[in-house]
Amino acid sequence: MDTFVCCNVFVPLRQGPSHRSEMLSQVLFGEKYTIIDHVGHWYRIETLFDNYTGWIDTDHLQHSPAGNDDAGLVLNRSLLCYREDGTKLVLEAGCEVYDPDFEKNSFMAGSKTFSTGTGFSQSYLKVSETLADTSLKFINSPYIWGGRIPSGIDCSGFVQLVYKIQGIKIPRDSWQQAEAGTNISFLEETLPGDLVLFDDERGKITHVGMILSRGLVIHASGRVRIDTIDHQGIFRKDKGGYSHKLRTIRRITGE
Repeated sequence: MDTFVCCNVFVPLRQGPSHRSEMLSQVLFGEKYTIIDHVGHWYRIETLFDNYTGWIDTDHLQHSPAGNDDAGLVLNRSLLCYREDGTKLVLEAGCEVYDPDFEKNSFMAGSKTFSTGTGFSQSYLKVSETLADTSLKFINSPYIWGGRIPSGIDCSGFVQLVYKIQGIKIPRDSWQQAEAGTNISFLEETLPGDLVLFDDERGKITHVGMILSRGLVIHASGRVRIDTIDHQGIFRKDKGGYSHKLRTIRRITGE
């Protein structure tokens, strides 16, 4: 089965073959996928990064055959770059590049070459900070259902992005994240970076955040924000009450 690499900032991944269908997620620049079905001008694809399936419009394809099995290098910040035709793209944190050449200020995505400004360096790809430090870079990023990039992100996309920048793969959806890693029994035992998951009145996992420090959670709810957390859940001082009920805590230690 042929593998392709996304060559636009992102492509919406929809539940069904229609623009009216819910956006479940996004395929980011440099991420790979395979085409598994096709209806009209829509392709059903599966992503290699998180094994997510959904539909993309062929007008959004802007891709290239992947060519090899090399892993992409994840950007930790936005990067201005240019296509071969000279038009510009602004890639966001979480996008992936291949074969970077810091002397020629260029990188690859599939068979396509992209050029950058003179400031392109290894610092765009190396991470020496903590999970908590990475998460703080996205404070006030707006909430968008299905979003996975800093300019629009949902709760599970936010924690997945933070972990991706840190070189760790975690599943896409909060209910999947609730089954990842190992269980932590008590809030007092949490460490920065631990996932905290919340359920609704039916017991369904509906929200996820990340422990920032003792008693503080960072999460995407309206925007990426910091709130207090205790054994009951997230307490919103601005609303004077609890907004999310704590269900479980998971510690992710790597792939």
